[in-house]
Amino acid sequence: MRSAIVHGPIDVHALLAEVAASSNGATVLFTGTVRELSEGRSVEGIDYDAYEEMAREELARIVREASERFGTGHVVAEHRVGSLALGEASVAIAVGHPRRAGAFDAARYVIEEIKLRLPVWKQELFTDGTREWVDARVAP
Repeated sequence: MRSAIVHGPIDVHALLAEVAASSNGATVLFTGTVRELSEGRSVEGIDYDAYEEMAREELARIVREASERFGTGHVVAEHRVGSLALGEASVAIAVGHPRRAGAFDAARYVIEEIKLRLPVWKQELFTDGTREWVDARVAP
């Protein structure tokens, strides 16, 4: 089990290696990436900001909960902060589990809880030069 808030690119191959185990019958990798369109508008990139100390603690808690709830110690999650370009991964979750349902369920749990609980905010940068906070309950 591991989690991190990172400032550089996420190495998904390293995450997969971390959850590899002979007891696993399934490995699931989820990556959230910067897409080119948001509600019909062309996106150039996204800036992610976070209350990092709290985000690290909460992400560790989420990973621990997934491990306990779905019965696997093979859960790794990273969330990136800073400026990201199109196609770059903002979040990655890898889960190894004896069964595919457990692997999928644990990965889904982690991403859904990240979206609900992690103090991370994103600001989309559009190709027309405008910026917009997305789903920001409280902007940084």
